[in-house]
Amino acid sequence: MTTTATAPSGTEPPAPDARVPQGPWLLGVRHHGPGSARAVRDALDAARPRAVLVEGPPEGDALLPLAADPQMRPPVALLAHVRDDPGRAAFWPLAEFSPEWVAIRWALAHEVPVRFIDLPAAHSLALRDEEGTEETAGTEEEAGDGTGERPGAADLDALAVDPLAVLAGAAGYDDPERWWEDMVEHRDGGGGDPFAPFDAVADAMGALRQEYGDGGHRRDPVREAYMRIQLRAAKKEFGDEVAVVCGAWHVPALAGKPPALTADRALLKGLPKVRAELTWVPWTHRRLARRSGYGAGIDSPGWYGHLFGAADRPVVRWMTKVAGLLREEDRPVSSAHVIEAVRLAESLAVLRGRPLAGLTETTDAVRAVLCDGSDVPLSLVHDRLVVGDVLGEVPDGAPVVPLQRDLTRQQRTLRLKPEAQDRELDLDLRKDTDAARSRLLHRLRLLGVDWGERAETRGSTGTFREGWRLRWEPELSVRVAEAGIWGTTVEAAATAKAQAQAASATALADITALAERCLLAGLPDALPVVMRALADRAALDSDVGHLAQALPALARTLRYGDVRGTDTAALTEVATGLAERICVGLPPACTGLDGDGAAEMRGHVDAVHTAVGLLDGAAQDTDTTAADWPDAPGDGPEAPADGPDASGAGAGTTGLRGRWAGVLWRLAEREAVAGVVRGRAARLLLDDGRLGEDEAARLMGLALSAGTVPADAAAWIEGFVGGAAGSGMLLIHDERLLGLVDTWLTGVPPDAFTDVLPLLRRTFSAYEPGVRRTLGELVRRGPAAPGGRPAAGAEAAAPGFGPALDPGRADAVLPVLHLLLGIGPRPEATALPGAHLPPGTPDAPSAPDGLSRPGTPGTPGTPDGLSTPGTPDAPGTPSTPDALSTPGTQDTSSTPDTPSEPDTPSEPDTPDRPDDHQEVAAR
Repeated sequence: MTTTATAPSGTEPPAPDARVPQGPWLLGVRHHGPGSARAVRDALDAARPRAVLVEGPPEGDALLPLAADPQMRPPVALLAHVRDDPGRAAFWPLAEFSPEWVAIRWALAHEVPVRFIDLPAAHSLALRDEEGTEETAGTEEEAGDGTGERPGAADLDALAVDPLAVLAGAAGYDDPERWWEDMVEHRDGGGGDPFAPFDAVADAMGALRQEYGDGGHRRDPVREAYMRIQLRAAKKEFGDEVAVVCGAWHVPALAGKPPALTADRALLKGLPKVRAELTWVPWTHRRLARRSGYGAGIDSPGWYGHLFGAADRPVVRWMTKVAGLLREEDRPVSSAHVIEAVRLAESLAVLRGRPLAGLTETTDAVRAVLCDGSDVPLSLVHDRLVVGDVLGEVPDGAPVVPLQRDLTRQQRTLRLKPEAQDRELDLDLRKDTDAARSRLLHRLRLLGVDWGERAETRGSTGTFREGWRLRWEPELSVRVAEAGIWGTTVEAAATAKAQAQAASATALADITALAERCLLAGLPDALPVVMRALADRAALDSDVGHLAQALPALARTLRYGDVRGTDTAALTEVATGLAERICVGLPPACTGLDGDGAAEMRGHVDAVHTAVGLLDGAAQDTDTTAADWPDAPGDGPEAPADGPDASGAGAGTTGLRGRWAGVLWRLAEREAVAGVVRGRAARLLLDDGRLGEDEAARLMGLALSAGTVPADAAAWIEGFVGGAAGSGMLLIHDERLLGLVDTWLTGVPPDAFTDVLPLLRRTFSAYEPGVRRTLGELVRRGPAAPGGRPAAGAEAAAPGFGPALDPGRADAVLPVLHLLLGIGPRPEATALPGAHLPPGTPDAPSAPDGLSRPGTPGTPGTPDGLSTPGTPDAPGTPSTPDALSTPGTQDTSSTPDTPSEPDTPSEPDTPDRPDDHQEVAAR
């Protein structure tokens, strides 16, 4: 029995216009076309039919009265899914400017019965599976012309006919969209025949059907047979005063004398069938643009919505919207800009021979006038207005699965409204509301409902803060329906799914990740099951790589106990056991590795090192200081007596971190270990303060010795100074290491250089541009020789600085320092050489070391050229122009401009070398 939907109105349908042609009225439309929607509204107002038939699944008839609910706000979609398998689903989207939506609302407003007449969803979902076109769960089925079905690969080969493209080509258009806009969307139907456009479209489609048949849509004959059967039933009940709103492609199959009823029933006989359920779900303009539910392929739902809703002067109103958006983004847009943009759009339409300015003309005008020719603000206009981020709403009375109802309740309680646009959410887990929001989002992610994704928090790196980026997509409604098999509430469903995943997981890393997600989601009932599975799987897994992959997740999880109030004692015991097993098995596992295996193991070493730092405090172990380890572990590959022993535990060290340090020592010393792992172990020890600088230089010297294969040496360098952020700064601040690398690189044989070049390029290309530039300058001037001594012929200099001071540049800094520190004369008194203090001005107090003017010597025994209080300068020297002597110091003389060492006699003047000036100029 067919369900008829009517609106609770007390008005009688007005009598049809006497000039209206005889029914039934077949209104062929383009789905999601505002011009078609306006034409349907005008035709229905003129015909006043007794019943309205709309293309759509008949199972949705019971849901049609909800379209008149005040809470129903398009865009929305009919969602059909298999009752026992919600992942097998299809959508029928409807926007405000969809002709079907206009027909439904008109019928409900005038108390006219309205029904769907397309092939039932029970058959279309089953046919999809039978034809092998099933896709992943929740993917919308969106067919070529309104079935809510997407053709499979075989169908795509047969879809050779695009009716709009054929008609546009016949009219001399190269763009079907532009032809449709000119012929339909920009047509002014005021005062004309409301049925004229439908008659013209029916004639055009009839000619195309005669030429191309079904156009390659293999399911169309079955669907059209069902439509004819429903049309016969409606005519028998209501007579010929019936209006049919369907895709224009189907009009020829419904017009004229239909085939025999037995022939149509024969086509429907034996169709597969499933048990389907339907409901309304919110939809978005963005989804309409991405993939239209009726194959309309509209790229501009926001623009179409504007055309449908604008009462008059659509171009003027559109430019006003664009100006308002740009002003909200602090773009200088005035009324004069809007006026000029409208003029330009209308002029472009005239030049291009179009009846009205379309989206192409308005976009060109917006770019030229409002965006100053830039595509950056234009992309914002396209995203916000041309496409739009409108999210529809459905009334509370719409049927949903219990899980969806619980989710809706929690969204309202926590004030998390689903929105189509991206929303940044910063949560403070110390607050009850934010903690509840975090648990909800994590539970949904565990259920596969990815409403939010983790984002970086701003201004804080503590574990009590979480950042999220939220965006609701329509297909998430399918995900919720699919997750409904696990439970009726979000917490119960997440718990059941976590327990099932723990029982079926085979990889140790998967179980540890699941344990972390359970803690984040606040699932205390699921955690014991996950922990039992974790303990059982960890006891059986002897692969060090698997253990190393599992440990970081456990270590991160242990941090959540304090913030989220979760007991992590069991996790601590399991994590500590894993760490101890890694300490025992890692050194043998790092030997005999190829390049890929060594790179993977290097990642494991980094991950375990970070995890051990987190676990050490949780396990209440004591740590060792750098003093517990010698700078040099001794000669040979074996560790010294007071270093790490064979098991990785060093004498005088306790706790997990001490044992892990012993493992790193053995990795750094063993020649059989891959070079990238040895280098990384040495670097981690150096960063932790367990490896002295001299010992680091010794290890690098061994690794880069002449007897080492160049490829192994390059791998050691990659492990030591590559990968981590800021690794290049080590070479900048320790020129001994840079000198070792430079010496080794210049000694690589030419035939081996091409082999090590990719490794070196990968290592140094990861540095920041400033680090690479500084390294280049150091190498150009020549780094310090090994052992920390300056290279031959080079002056001693601090690491990272030039070989000598630049007096001119140093003089320019002194006035600013005097002014900031308040320890010197006025800036104008010392800014220029030869400037003297006014008479009667006392001498300035002594400046700290390093503030003297470079090149101005002091007395013997005084460093940096500064006089000490109470000590007269050397006799017989003229007064210094900068007056940097301290109070109580008699300014009698000065020596020539040559620096002198403390407690040593001054040396005679040394003329500047020409190459020094060239080097300064080059810098």
